[in-house]
Amino acid sequence: MRTPRRPGSPLEAAEALFKPVKKAPAPAVERGPLPNIKELVSLKLDSEVLAYFQADGAGWQDRINDTLRAAMKMKD
Repeated sequence: MRTPRRPGSPLEAAEALFKPVKKAPAPAVERGPLPNIKELVSLKLDSEVLAYFQADGAGWQDRINDTLRAAMKMKD
């Protein structure tokens, strides 16, 4: 049975607009972390640690990041 080019009723026209498109899912891409890309995360810190980094004002998140990077290098 062939579908008419134009829907016969307003209801059919509305239904045609909202029918899901069937697409094959894109294949998963394996990749490592991207360099110099920052990701938004939720992290719980002790209030004393947070106060320490915030004491010097703006840029406290960058200072935490720098400290964590230094700790990574010490571990190698």
